[in-house]
Amino acid sequence: MTARWGANAALFSAKCFIGAMLAYWIALRIGLTRPYWAVATAYIVAQPLAGAAVSKAIFRLIGTALGATAAVVLVPNLVNAPELLSLGLALWLGLCLYISLQDRTPRSYVFLLAGYTASIIGFPSVEAPGAVFTTALLRVQEISLGILCGSLAQAVILPQTVTSQLLNRIEAILDDVERWTRDALGEARDEALDRDRRRLALDINELHQLSIHLPFDTARFLPRVRTVRAFQDQLSLILPLASAAEDRIIQLRAIGALPPAAEALVARIREWLAMPPLDVETRAALIEELLADARALEPAAAAPLVWGDALLLSLAARLADLVSAHHAVRDLREQMRSPTRRAVSPVVAAALAQTSRRAFHRDRPAALRAALGTIMTILLGCAFWIGTGWADGAGAVLISGVACALFGASDDPRPMILSFLWGTIIGVVLAAIYAFAIMPRVTDFITLAAVLAPVLLVIGSLLTVPRAALITTGAMMGFINIVGLNDHYSADFVAFANGALAQIVGTAFAAVTVGLFQVIGADRSAARIIRAGWRDIARRSTLPGRSNVTAWVSKMLDRIGLLAPRLAAMGDDPGRPMLDALRDLRVGVTVGHLRDLRVDVGEAAAGLIAPVLHGVGRYYAARRLDQPPPDDAALLEGIDQAMRAFSYDEDADVRRRAVLALTGLRRNLFPGAPPYGAGVAA
Repeated sequence: MTARWGANAALFSAKCFIGAMLAYWIALRIGLTRPYWAVATAYIVAQPLAGAAVSKAIFRLIGTALGATAAVVLVPNLVNAPELLSLGLALWLGLCLYISLQDRTPRSYVFLLAGYTASIIGFPSVEAPGAVFTTALLRVQEISLGILCGSLAQAVILPQTVTSQLLNRIEAILDDVERWTRDALGEARDEALDRDRRRLALDINELHQLSIHLPFDTARFLPRVRTVRAFQDQLSLILPLASAAEDRIIQLRAIGALPPAAEALVARIREWLAMPPLDVETRAALIEELLADARALEPAAAAPLVWGDALLLSLAARLADLVSAHHAVRDLREQMRSPTRRAVSPVVAAALAQTSRRAFHRDRPAALRAALGTIMTILLGCAFWIGTGWADGAGAVLISGVACALFGASDDPRPMILSFLWGTIIGVVLAAIYAFAIMPRVTDFITLAAVLAPVLLVIGSLLTVPRAALITTGAMMGFINIVGLNDHYSADFVAFANGALAQIVGTAFAAVTVGLFQVIGADRSAARIIRAGWRDIARRSTLPGRSNVTAWVSKMLDRIGLLAPRLAAMGDDPGRPMLDALRDLRVGVTVGHLRDLRVDVGEAAAGLIAPVLHGVGRYYAARRLDQPPPDDAALLEGIDQAMRAFSYDEDADVRRRAVLALTGLRRNLFPGAPPYGAGVAA
């Protein structure tokens, strides 16, 4: 209800304003020369969640210190060579941007700040290089003051905790994933199911982003980050397991080989997923019954191997794994709400022991392109500045560099920069009204705070609206930077006009240069993501040793999460590419199982697996976006030969693992192929 009536936005805005005014008052009291940096920083670090505000503040503080150090090193040594100084500052920002784009977590803020802080300090210091250390020290003090006051206001005044947000999101995600699993095991075959699949990938990434802020939260009881990571790992397994079980059910029904016991087990699992939460002991007992029924459903899969038996074995095993994953996420939910660190169940203890570091998709060429585009923007801007002798050209250059850095991660930064530009223009207009019509009549700090309140409170409220955030941020920066929030008021129209022009020209210049150097488009970006998955599968198929299946699933889910908005932006039906990505995800899991099996069996059995893995690598190395999947009859024959050979293996565990993996591989790569054994004598 409070959110509906804007109470949360109003509270956030009020806290932003309090933090900014406190920073401004302290800056005036201690004699800082440019207090507006403290005011702007208080708004920049503001986050609705207290833990996120504190973590962003710490990251910004570290980044500011690194950037100031870089400026102090570069400016005195290169000031007599403006071209080299421009190159040095541009290369530093480009390097920091590249590193930040590779991180893809809130920690990337450190490197982003380190990059453009050097520009903020370095370019204006060209006129007075001897004072660069003092300038850097003042900027660090002003920014640090804004960080302290802004984060303090968010963390102390009616804080909204990351913990509460995290736990609420977990409840909503669990409801969604359980409903999606029930639909996948049932008769649902509609667009809603595909949307749920895509949303799960986005939800897992959101949980990871929230967990980064968790150690900085102000809640009384903080869930362990390790527990959240274990929850993500188990949640990640549900997507490939449920989609594989769905496929096997469809295939078994198509050939009339789905036994009543399997139908009954599927129905029981769906009923269990719809049950309200049970206590840990009751849930464990029910799970054991379901797992026992799944094990009893498994055929021996021995020679002569029947395709229906292989599919039934795969279904039973995937259902058991699916139930176990859902069991783990339910118990881990209980663990996150537990006031102690003692594991609430053996399942939780096992999940925590297997927790792995989350793997992300990294597009190094895209990051390099963004870095090079930013470098070129700064160099071209510096050439114009030096060539024209414009006194405020340094301000325009640093603004253009900051804009490229802030929005460089986008496939097409131009719309974002243009929104920021329109906001800057609005902010400049408001600043002009205040600077020359209102501020001259202000005689004390309380009056100043009162006259600033209407604009800043509206800006703070609009920062919570995603669609208006970019324009609002531009308006906030445009207003605060030039309205006259210095150590003393000065009605200098020439200085005001030059500062306003520098902000507008710098932002507009960035919009032009990113169009030349940094635009890739959603279609090309989506294609790069898909091809990256194919390359990974081809590479993993030829690697020796065991695989890290959890890391593979994590990286592919991240890619699926990146694909979803790009496919939506293209305006195409996203269903087919998303289903293909899910299929690639399952293939990668199967490849991992085959690699593990190759390590565990003897040399002769390993010799059966190696040609299949090399065939998978060959298959994915040959994939092209503009062509259908290759018709690799040799790979299909190799899979069938391996299945036939392993069905005679005397070791039941080896036989089971091999048939499971090879059945999954056959279904994923050759869904339209005739059933295994068709026309072949066993």
